Amino acid sequence: MDLSATGDILLSGILRGGLFVLIAMGLSLVFGVMNIPNFAHGEFYMLGAYFSYYAYAVFGLNPILAIMAAGAGGFVCGAIMERTAFRSLRVRQKTNWVMNSFLLTVGLSIVLQNSAQALVGTKFMGISQYWQGSVAIMGMNVSIDRLAGFGVAMATVLLFWIFLTKTKTGNSIRAVSEDESGAMLVGINLNRVYTLTFSIACMLAGIAGAALLSINPAYPTMGLAPLYKSWFIVILVGMGNVGGTIIGGFIVGMVEALSYYNLGAGWQDVISLLVIIIILLFKPSGLFGKDVKGVWER
Repeated sequence: MDLSATGDILLSGILRGGLFVLIAMGLSLVFGVMNIPNFAHGEFYMLGAYFSYYAYAVFGLNPILAIMAAGAGGFVCGAIMERTAFRSLRVRQKTNWVMNSFLLTVGLSIVLQNSAQALVGTKFMGISQYWQGSVAIMGMNVSIDRLAGFGVAMATVLLFWIFLTKTKTGNSIRAVSEDESGAMLVGINLNRVYTLTFSIACMLAGIAGAALLSINPAYPTMGLAPLYKSWFIVILVGMGNVGGTIIGGFIVGMVEALSYYNLGAGWQDVISLLVIIIILLFKPSGLFGKDVKGVWER
């Protein structure tokens, strides 16, 4: 492999990985705090793509505002879903929580897909580019649009991490993820934390869908591939390990870039799965994982 090819793979892996991190972080957050295996996560990515398309292509907002609108739309939709569906489930059915919440998210996924199809149809809705032009990096021409998407993803991850580690509300979310009963004893409002957690996770997915709109146009079933990528990363680094998704996203991005260069596009998911299987054979909890407290008991 020559130096130019190595540079192409490295750059492609970094750009892919940055966006994978943004998609997977919300999924990991919801599982780590709420013990919800959210199989509707990809549909919030889909909603973000639609929100940004209409904001940018129909209403004429600039790219940053369109992406922010997608994040806001994801946040609001997440809050509605949590308060109407998951809060009701917690009140009525506390046993077999993981299985019941899994079934609920699968149902939500189907409902959201079919609702999108009924409302806007099945045609692809995309844009050519948010930002025009390209720059040369390591001898490879990279579109400014793709670099900007990566920058949006990394800025969002950074802001989210600051919020989670440096603010009182973020510390409340972390406290609930560590010990739900202890958090409640010190006066943390669990319902508020759950709603905020789910809303933020959906916001992150929505921003990812918006940032990638020029590459992946909006259509009702577009959330399936991002959902698979998210689960690859979450399982690889350990269930509920939000910080680990940052490293895991770049690992999966590099693995896919190598697979694409050496074997072709059809092998990307196969190789990613093989890497995950091999790692889990030797470390079942994931690269940075530990046993998630109360997964089957909550």
